[in-house]
Amino acid sequence: MSTHLPSRAGDSPASPNAPALTSFVPVAADSHFPIQNLPFGIFSTESRAPRAGVAIGDCIVDLQILAEAGLICAADAAVFKQSSLNAFISQGRATTSAVRQQVSELLRHNNPVLRDNTSLRQQAIVPMSEATMHLPVAVGGFSDFMLSREHSLNCVDILGGGSGAGKLWPNWTYLPMAYNGRASSVVVGGTPVKRPWGQVVTPGESAPRYQPSQKLDFELEAAVVIGAGNALGTTIAIDNTEKHAFGVVLLNDWSTRDIQAWEAQPLGVFVSKGHRTSISPWIVTFDALEPFRIEGPEQSPPPLPYLDQQGLRNFDVHMQASIKPKDADAASVVCRSNLKHLYWSFAQQIAHHACTGCNLQPGDLLGTGTVSTSGPGGQGCLYEATRNGQQHIDLEQGGTRVYLEDGDEVELTAWAQGPGHRIGFGACTGTVLPADA
Repeated sequence: MSTHLPSRAGDSPASPNAPALTSFVPVAADSHFPIQNLPFGIFSTESRAPRAGVAIGDCIVDLQILAEAGLICAADAAVFKQSSLNAFISQGRATTSAVRQQVSELLRHNNPVLRDNTSLRQQAIVPMSEATMHLPVAVGGFSDFMLSREHSLNCVDILGGGSGAGKLWPNWTYLPMAYNGRASSVVVGGTPVKRPWGQVVTPGESAPRYQPSQKLDFELEAAVVIGAGNALGTTIAIDNTEKHAFGVVLLNDWSTRDIQAWEAQPLGVFVSKGHRTSISPWIVTFDALEPFRIEGPEQSPPPLPYLDQQGLRNFDVHMQASIKPKDADAASVVCRSNLKHLYWSFAQQIAHHACTGCNLQPGDLLGTGTVSTSGPGGQGCLYEATRNGQQHIDLEQGGTRVYLEDGDEVELTAWAQGPGHRIGFGACTGTVLPADA
């Protein structure tokens, strides 16, 4: 739902998703950030305080500079000076789409406005190598869902419930399950992850010990970033959900499976999932993902009316997770998955979250939960891949893993493949540090 603005000198009114578009900024063929993407984030340099930017190739477009030069008129320049995107995305989908359209027009190869203004171009376009990325939004609320049927079935099987769809919880096919996580411990990708302490019951014992987790795990996830919120006490109709959705990030909800197993009964996870959650620094807009809509899995029984989404509800986005052990020369891919397999959609997440009148707010994160697929190598966490430590996995570059070891770097990445370009998310990384003594 792009908003098309009058074109600038030397440009055409083509959609920002048009495959033929090219930018005057060099973009490698395998880059995650072609002109058809233009994800938003927060960056800083030695001379610039944290502010809003857009990724293009190996560079960042400084939105504050462009707005102050009068080249972005869809939003006030003040929203781009802030250290989070919250004020910008709170203005809603029409405004954020209009800004993306204007940035797209300015970056096109045949538009001289920015291309031929050497002084302004040098101010406005910053090499990524000179920038530090920050958390893109101030996260007021974080809810983690369980949208993957394959992940859910694997967990039931490992817990001893047997395999087969009939073993899912009775409510699983009626609502997208979730729990409210800890928003204050959400960090930007690249932030180290210290192995946490907690209560653990070791095999053969009935009482817990307080010790470092020995079953630290990653989770291959994505998350919706809420843009414009809804008032407390109001709901969001399924057909209006994407007016409240700004974009999508990668999310790694680091898990301590041993701490989780002991504390989860009867109220569910708490400290075992509250120590660290990493998200990618770039938010890919729903506008950029629009060409990659795809039908989701059949939902049976049919969803209740408030969750009944018509049309193409899922997105064809390849995802993968890799582990690079300490001192290793290369990383090993340990999972390959795809968002298109999710049973419940982003829109259904939003509609269900707000169905009781819960007020979603700009910057809120709604995680998908672990995204798994059927077949070898499709398990989106080590808990599934090793059946909770009962078997090891072989790393492509040598060695084995049961759970994460100190010094391991985990990288999540994802992309949608277009004709001659990728709409990518970059990377969401984190290195495991030893527990405090």
